Amino acid sequence: MFKRFFNKVNTQSQTITSAAIIIGSLSVVSRLMGIFRDRILASQFGAGDVLDAYYAAFRLPDLVYNLLILGAVSAGLIPVFTMLLTKHKNNEAWKLINSILNILSVGLIVVCAGLFFSAPWLIPLITPGFSPEKMDMVVRLSQIMFLSPIFLGLSSIFSSILQSFRKFVVYSIAPLFYNLGIIFGALYLVKPFGVYGLAWGVVLGAILHMIVQFVPTFTVGYKYTFDFDFKNKYVVQVAKLMVPRTLALAITQINFLIITLVASTLAAGSLAIFNLSNNLQNFPLGIFGVSLAVAALPVLSTLTAENKMKDFVKTMSSTLRQILFFIVPISVLLYVLRAQIVRVLLGAGKFDWYDTRLTAACLAVFCIGLFAQGAFPLIIRGFYALHNTKTPFYVGLCTMVVSFVSLMSFRWVFSFENWFSFATTALLRIDDLGGLVDFRVLALPAAITVSSIFELIVLMIYLRKSIGMLDGRKIVDSLFKIVFASLGAGILAYGSLWLIDKGVPTEKLWGIFSQGLIAGLAGIVGFWLIGSLLKIEEMSTFFASMKRKLFKSAKVMAEDSINEGEGGA
Repeated sequence: MFKRFFNKVNTQSQTITSAAIIIGSLSVVSRLMGIFRDRILASQFGAGDVLDAYYAAFRLPDLVYNLLILGAVSAGLIPVFTMLLTKHKNNEAWKLINSILNILSVGLIVVCAGLFFSAPWLIPLITPGFSPEKMDMVVRLSQIMFLSPIFLGLSSIFSSILQSFRKFVVYSIAPLFYNLGIIFGALYLVKPFGVYGLAWGVVLGAILHMIVQFVPTFTVGYKYTFDFDFKNKYVVQVAKLMVPRTLALAITQINFLIITLVASTLAAGSLAIFNLSNNLQNFPLGIFGVSLAVAALPVLSTLTAENKMKDFVKTMSSTLRQILFFIVPISVLLYVLRAQIVRVLLGAGKFDWYDTRLTAACLAVFCIGLFAQGAFPLIIRGFYALHNTKTPFYVGLCTMVVSFVSLMSFRWVFSFENWFSFATTALLRIDDLGGLVDFRVLALPAAITVSSIFELIVLMIYLRKSIGMLDGRKIVDSLFKIVFASLGAGILAYGSLWLIDKGVPTEKLWGIFSQGLIAGLAGIVGFWLIGSLLKIEEMSTFFASMKRKLFKSAKVMAEDSINEGEGGA
């Protein structure tokens, strides 16, 4: 039975479509598991000092992971390793894998050991507003978590092997095991180890993430050897490819370090509330923005290589409009239903009504810039397809400055809560919390929103200059229809909330869930009706694509049944 299961999850994806379906489907499952993880953490500890310390403790280990691991694998190792396999240079390919594995392992151990001992001096730099007790908690949590980049680094090498051989199932379920480790830590390790059980849960998740990918690598011919060749030309090639990607990731990590620094000076729970709301808004971004961008990159790269720039523009335009078709109505409905969503997904145990309303308010601010964050993955891949990594880096530097200025400005502005009584009452619906609210926490998502919109606009201007056109008129026309239909959906959803509120006990979880579900369905139906009346092209494209996939799936299932029957005979 185990062997049969192993063969199923270790199967090779034969087409890009099948790979995309596998990755996309398991991405949804993984993100749902992530929300379940957040619910457990929120219910166990609430939005307070413990979760603040927990999320702050991630900053330095995450910095190591993003700069030393993610940049190397995503930008360098997989392309070079795949190229060697394609040219049937298998010996060179495995030498490359083992050299990178050994070099990265030593590098991670040295870096993490150094950060372990220097944590008592580094942590105060990024959490200056924390009390000594809270800061000590962050230090000790971080020191434990420094083990996780080592295991995740090894895991990333194994995942690069699996991706190169199109073993996407195992690669895609690894994040599930990572989240399971964190959940196990929150449920079972906190009692014997105290709050530090959370950190051990992260380490356990990293170990599981590694193990689940390590075993299948042997099925594709991997054998470990102690190769440690710095001067290997393919190792040097990987290093060169990873530099631009690493610098871009560094900008993102610096932004989060600054946010952590500012959040530490705010009320207890501010960093936790920011992270929880950020995780919620990342759910649709990952499913629609990132997945469509990833699917478009090979096509864009091919069109660039063939110098078919008109088709390049057409592909960029159609994919961007498809992303906006999903993201804009989702952002409107997310805004309208934010309180219901936050309360149903996170509202349990110590995560009280105060935490719910403030998290919902942060989510509302995120919703304003959700379209920019959704479009960004595609636009940035447009530059990569044009072999232009410098422009996104320079724009990223400017965006970091805009983010910092916005963060400090909003932090000052939101300290005058009386100036914003209308905004907080009519738009954010947190007036009933009165003087208890530290509105400055809203500066965190506000800075992300402003900088995301700025970055998207500037990148699109430069992209248009690079290719001469961007099909702007068609994009604007579609966007106008999508926004109009989305606003109509939002009004219907809001009206449904008001009507249902009188007949459903909203103090009960099932009542809030029913209210949000019915209002959400009303909004979706409203968007579909208005979109049909406006003849939104992206809606027709989506339904036509779904119809083709359904018929194709039915055909494949029928063929599989016939083949299985023949095999049994």
